[in-house]
Amino acid sequence: MLRIGCGAGFSSDRLGPAIDLAEKGRLDYLVFETCAERTLAFAHRDRKLDPKRGYNPQLRARMRGVLKACKRNGTRIVTNMGVANVPEAARVVIEVARELGLKGLKVAAVMGDEVTDLLGPDTKLFDHHDKRIAEIGLPYTSANAYLGLDAILPALESGADVIITGRVADPSLFLAPIAHKYGWRNDDWQALGRGTLVGHLMECGMQITGGYYADPGRKDVPRLADCGYPIAEVTADGGCVITKLADAGGMVTSRTVKEQLLYEVHDPARYLTPDVTADFSKVELAEDGRDRVRVGKAGGARRPDTLKVTVGFDGGFLAEAGVSYAGPNATARAKLAADILSERLGREVGIGGAGTAIRIDQIGLNALHATAHGPRQAAEDVRIRVAMRTADRAACETMLWEVESLLCCGPAGGGGYRGQITPSVVTHSALLERERVTPRVEVLVA
Repeated sequence: MLRIGCGAGFSSDRLGPAIDLAEKGRLDYLVFETCAERTLAFAHRDRKLDPKRGYNPQLRARMRGVLKACKRNGTRIVTNMGVANVPEAARVVIEVARELGLKGLKVAAVMGDEVTDLLGPDTKLFDHHDKRIAEIGLPYTSANAYLGLDAILPALESGADVIITGRVADPSLFLAPIAHKYGWRNDDWQALGRGTLVGHLMECGMQITGGYYADPGRKDVPRLADCGYPIAEVTADGGCVITKLADAGGMVTSRTVKEQLLYEVHDPARYLTPDVTADFSKVELAEDGRDRVRVGKAGGARRPDTLKVTVGFDGGFLAEAGVSYAGPNATARAKLAADILSERLGREVGIGGAGTAIRIDQIGLNALHATAHGPRQAAEDVRIRVAMRTADRAACETMLWEVESLLCCGPAGGGGYRGQITPSVVTHSALLERERVTPRVEVLVA
């Protein structure tokens, strides 16, 4: 049996439960999945500002937390915390290993996902009505292909203690160790489909142990504040049991597993990955004791001929500003403030003008359901929030000024102003023939 734990399901996931897995999980592998489209685009922005940045900001802290226990327990680490700067991330892991006295620790850096030079102005974006890059109207900054297990396997075969990648498909981080352990061929579509199911269930961390599941009174989760990360016990045929540490909070049930099974899956019968076209439509679940769910019967077919590519664009600036209104008649005062801002910003920066997107929300009243029909309920705690995306920083500064001016020039009782301007990124998706992408591995030794 192969035991794989997930130590992170997104870029800023908790560290403590990952340390618990490293120390007590009896794991063969600990996987940190931290790279999404947005985090990748921001990482490219950071690397442009500083060539020594662009990897996950929590990399050093995570390695300090788990590296010594993983080395002691024979647990190998697989992670995409390299994000947009895999070589530098690998060097950071080596530095931490030396700080901890882990002489001889090996780190394999998996590269080749950055394909910025392989795309051009005529590249079509399949998630944007096949518009071409040149038609987006924003500066093109980066492109990264979703690599699969064939890029990770050479790193595993090198014997490295830590395998660090950039953009790879999330399930592939788990599938590669399974295929490596059991010697699966890269065209054994049924086995790869079952392994991809394991990866898909594990990739979001606590989402399968109660996080992002809890809904008080409807779906109660014990000790959610101490929720643990999941463990998969995988057999040679690709079947698995999803579980967790016995003393960790949270829970693993058929319901938590079903929610994660369908998470971000558009077509359960044709789940496209770089490794296989997985079929989850006939998956069977069975509870196998407390906090243990047995999963099986996934299938698979030939992998796609193309790789998905995340394409990053410079989105200019994102400005946000807000003022709060409280007490009797707060709803009416907040609406008046919103009307004033709508009128004045229309004059000053041109709401809806070329290259400028802006919205005004009344948080506590209609922020998430601004387009829903029906009467609005009155509230005694409403915050006006204005957000703007534009390439014109002066327009952002004008917006912040107008919102703050409400403190004396708007309705009674406004307070709690906050405003900020940050760089912005926009991402779209393209396809690239897989033969044009050449992964490579570099091994470093502490």
